[in-house]
Amino acid sequence: MPTHLKPDPTSPGKKGAVEAKPAAQEINWSDFRDHLGTADREGRRQWIYPRKVIGRFFRWRTWFSWLLLAIMFAGPFITLRGNPLLLMNIVERKFVVFGQIFWPQDMIIFAIAVLVFVVSVLVFTTAFGRLWCGWACPQTVMMEMVFRKLEYLIEGDAHQQRALDQAPWTAPKIFKKISKHGLFYALSFLVGNVLLSYIIGWQQLYQIITDPPAQHVTGLSFMIAFSLLFYGIFARFREQACTFICPYGRMQSLLLDENSIVVAYDHTRGENRAPIKREQVFAERWQTGHGDCIACNHCVSVCPTGIDIRNGTQMECVHCTACMDACDNVMTKIGAPRGLIRYASLNGIERREPLRFTPRLAIYSVVLTVLVSLFAVLVFSRSDVEATLLRAPGSLFQQMPDGHFSNLYTVKVVNKTSRDVPVELRLENPAGNLQVMGTGNIIVPSQKLAEYSVLIELEPAAMKSGATPLFIGVYSHGKRLQNLKTSFLGPRN
Repeated sequence: MPTHLKPDPTSPGKKGAVEAKPAAQEINWSDFRDHLGTADREGRRQWIYPRKVIGRFFRWRTWFSWLLLAIMFAGPFITLRGNPLLLMNIVERKFVVFGQIFWPQDMIIFAIAVLVFVVSVLVFTTAFGRLWCGWACPQTVMMEMVFRKLEYLIEGDAHQQRALDQAPWTAPKIFKKISKHGLFYALSFLVGNVLLSYIIGWQQLYQIITDPPAQHVTGLSFMIAFSLLFYGIFARFREQACTFICPYGRMQSLLLDENSIVVAYDHTRGENRAPIKREQVFAERWQTGHGDCIACNHCVSVCPTGIDIRNGTQMECVHCTACMDACDNVMTKIGAPRGLIRYASLNGIERREPLRFTPRLAIYSVVLTVLVSLFAVLVFSRSDVEATLLRAPGSLFQQMPDGHFSNLYTVKVVNKTSRDVPVELRLENPAGNLQVMGTGNIIVPSQKLAEYSVLIELEPAAMKSGATPLFIGVYSHGKRLQNLKTSFLGPRN
């Protein structure tokens, strides 16, 4: 028996330290489930009534959730360099991240960002399991820290909710149900509009709200659809979004190993389970072959996905720490050390090994470092203006009266910033004349695409037979932003 699990001989109510526990009996496998915790054996859904959670981890999660909720609701109104903090305008194919605008021309950056995200998930899950799901996932934060608390406030704790649902329809029950679902829909409407503002911007959302509905039928339809979607998720679908829809749980079997930190039940300390007798001294349980688990099932009653963590790491477990708090409270009451259910690895429980930096984790970390470095280079070397130069469709070279030859091109310039940008095109090589048709200066409006016709003339002496390589510089305020390469067509010698 590890020394840190031996009962303390100086603790009140204990007769002395116990050196070893008799050999554990064979595990009763009939206690392990063979179906989803949220469904019965016929596949019908079983409604989950998790008990209120009280404990240090829940308190820390609550504080962290307040921070995340504050960021979410304030995000659309925060601007950096005149741009929103975050905007995902799929309709206009415009994306703003930390005040920097990205367009379809930045697809390579987007692709690298997706790879960084995927590898980050691999690294984080391999090391810390589903810590994200329990602490920062929007589904968990909104469900457990907002909607669930409202439900407790209106309908009471788990046993009161179960009794209310089973009771006949009376005036008090109707009032509670209408109050709860009315608040749920109002919150869903608020959340849906906040998330919609991350797509279209809060200014446009404000116009949809204040203008007559007939002027924004599409926007109003999206507002209603978003509200109904979130209401359905938080009022009815609930934990099934994690157990059926989210693929993250199913990825665990591929990502976790014996050294991953997960919410785990210490079976070496807890088995064999048995209720504790009222007058029994806790230290005496080890002499009779019983472990610290007193089979109170508090860890099951608080689980929001309806599983028994004592059955091991499971797909539905979102690492919300509710079972840890419930078990710690029971251990404190019976005078046993806390941590029977805790953050630990399989090797940490069975072999008492600390977390190791495994070769797989090292490989993932190296790949992530390379991708992050590449992403940083692409972002910081990204130009505010991107131009493309193409030959005008159907055009051929022309010979001018002075003997020079000319080619007609089309230049497209994208301004990725929120300010107007003056652009100048210079023919770098070979020597010749470049003229933007119809205008003297190119001024590209903010967040717009400008298109111009460009006429380039070369002397016959500067030309090669057939096609001559051209190098054109794109400048703004005297600074070169981009180099363009094309070819100039002429007669063959």
